[in-house]
Amino acid sequence: MRKTEGAPAARTIGLTAAAMVAFAANSIFCRLALAHSEIDPASFTLVRVSAGALALWLILLVTGGTRTGGGNWPAAIFLCAYAAAFSFAYVTLPAGTGALLLFGAVQVTMVSAGRLRGERMSRLQAIGFILAVAGLMALLMPGASAPSLVGATLMIVAGASWGAYSLIGRNAADPLASTAGNFQRALPLAGVLVAATAFEGHNIEPAGVMYAVLSGAVASGFGYSIWYAALRGLSPVQAASVQLSVPVLTALAGTAALGEAVSPRLALSSLVILGGIALVIAARKIAA
Repeated sequence: MRKTEGAPAARTIGLTAAAMVAFAANSIFCRLALAHSEIDPASFTLVRVSAGALALWLILLVTGGTRTGGGNWPAAIFLCAYAAAFSFAYVTLPAGTGALLLFGAVQVTMVSAGRLRGERMSRLQAIGFILAVAGLMALLMPGASAPSLVGATLMIVAGASWGAYSLIGRNAADPLASTAGNFQRALPLAGVLVAATAFEGHNIEPAGVMYAVLSGAVASGFGYSIWYAALRGLSPVQAASVQLSVPVLTALAGTAALGEAVSPRLALSSLVILGGIALVIAARKIAA
């Protein structure tokens, strides 16, 4: 039975922590591949989607879940758009900055979609939403520590695509089977991306492929399966709140594994963006 209040059980806490680490690892693996080894973004996307599709298929095979009929083409298109923009963005963006932009864009997209559907926001939610948008704008303002405009724009596109993907699939009866089906449908789309960028050349080395496989199979495939298991023990507010840890974990891992510094601008923007989103979540809980 899904918990709606109270503290999650130890198993749920462990699964949730593992899922958050996996989500943060996606950014680290991508950055390692594109900035510290040799693989182009299009090839990384294709290998990641292929590895994710295989891992999810194997998980469904082992667990006895539905292996066919999941997902749909609109969701697959947004999934591929997210994966492609994510890869191209991380050519220039540090891991922590990319994760913060991605997470902020996802939340802004989903809240904006709710507003377009006629959902009303309380005063606290409106303040939180404005803070989150202001934090994103402050992060992107010109300056010595500003991220690459092209990379930031691509990551915002990735976040908006993931937000749209989440909105399409949030009522799926079997989220894991739907995700597996969407990864399978995204495979030919990723292949088209590789073909479309062939004129740029595709330089690939084993280390880059390894990071792409880890991103697709471990951080994405197994990460999503762990997350869906954790969701059985989390209320919607708990599930939304715990994801605030992902940009923080990514920034810490980027500092430790990649030697990337956390600038004052990134630290302040993180506080404003994540604080604003936390306020939206808290206000939603109060209203409920």
